[in-house]
Amino acid sequence: MLLEKGSKLGRKLAISGGGRCNVTNRLPEDEVIRHIPGNGKFLYSAFAQFNNYDIIDFFENLGVALKEEDHGRMFPKSNSAKSVVQALVNQLKRYQVEVRLETPVKAIDYGLEHHTVILSNGEKLRTKTVIIAAGGKAVPQTGSTGDGYPWAKKAGHSITTLYPTEVALISYEDFIKNRTLQGLSLRDVALTVLNKRNKPIITHQMDMLFTHFGISGPAVLRCSQFVVKELMNGRNEVTLSLDTLPNVNAEDVLRQWISTAKENPKMSVKNVMKGTVPKRFLEFILQRHNVIEEEKCAHVSKETLRSIVHTLKHFTFQVHGSLPLEKAFVTGGGVSIKEIHPSTMQSKLMHGLYFCGEILDIHGYTGGYNITSALVTGRVTGTHAASEAGK
Repeated sequence: MLLEKGSKLGRKLAISGGGRCNVTNRLPEDEVIRHIPGNGKFLYSAFAQFNNYDIIDFFENLGVALKEEDHGRMFPKSNSAKSVVQALVNQLKRYQVEVRLETPVKAIDYGLEHHTVILSNGEKLRTKTVIIAAGGKAVPQTGSTGDGYPWAKKAGHSITTLYPTEVALISYEDFIKNRTLQGLSLRDVALTVLNKRNKPIITHQMDMLFTHFGISGPAVLRCSQFVVKELMNGRNEVTLSLDTLPNVNAEDVLRQWISTAKENPKMSVKNVMKGTVPKRFLEFILQRHNVIEEEKCAHVSKETLRSIVHTLKHFTFQVHGSLPLEKAFVTGGGVSIKEIHPSTMQSKLMHGLYFCGEILDIHGYTGGYNITSALVTGRVTGTHAASEAGK
């Protein structure tokens, strides 16, 4: 029996990947685990039973043709998350699973031999095994409102601190408050999170976006959990370093500029640097160096040009927080994995109790990794819970 408090199944799946549903990733297993920085290594035992390649086969066998996009991301060829959800719903029907929609669970009473699931309408369901797959607290409009945490606690489980991951970051820098760069996208840049000793914690090379409150975009989302953890550890602000030219050597850029300036001494600085970075960002950087855009190259010193290149390679700024957990894509924290058997997803503290998906203290980057974690733990959980229940 599947209990769902909402009016339909798969609401979070239906909006994932921009409504296209990034079902998994085709990268090698070790790479997939590496892209699940929140306790991904815990999944090795589960991956030995059902992995990302099995997920691909599973959906193909259900009639959902998949295609590979950049970075190994796998999407349905239909570009519709609804086709993925419908295939899973059809599979439930095929196996004659009793699905009860709009059936919220109020509590779970744990017994010596059986457990009792108490519904909001007062109905009691006696069962040998219970799987809690209620998700985290991110994207609550899909029904993920943290309902499962109290049920886990009642069984004696610890819930590690919950925090937002894969989330946009807030900055109080003047250029953010003044909306100087609002709406500006930077393609293929390297964003680095620095610790309090200004040493790199993590770097991600992807796209990013300046917003009215701070920064967002793929590179930011991937760096966000490391920023949030630093702030949770007592820092008031975290330094980020942005390399807008990660594939180019600084000296090569400088040489090119100097060469162009020598050949065209009457050319403006702006035109010498044209195409290096987006126009708005270049204007912003020139302003910070007190260089007038129309200034002739001949009037700008080599030291100033070197300083501008350095800024383009090492533009540092502070971030001061993130959007709340409810605005994040993924929940960090959850049921402690120390209390879960990695090969079955069964509770170490309570017989017949299993967990899977985002309720566990496991989280990955966007790119199909969280859905992979949910599907892998779900498959392992379902297999072993059914076996214990004698089905």
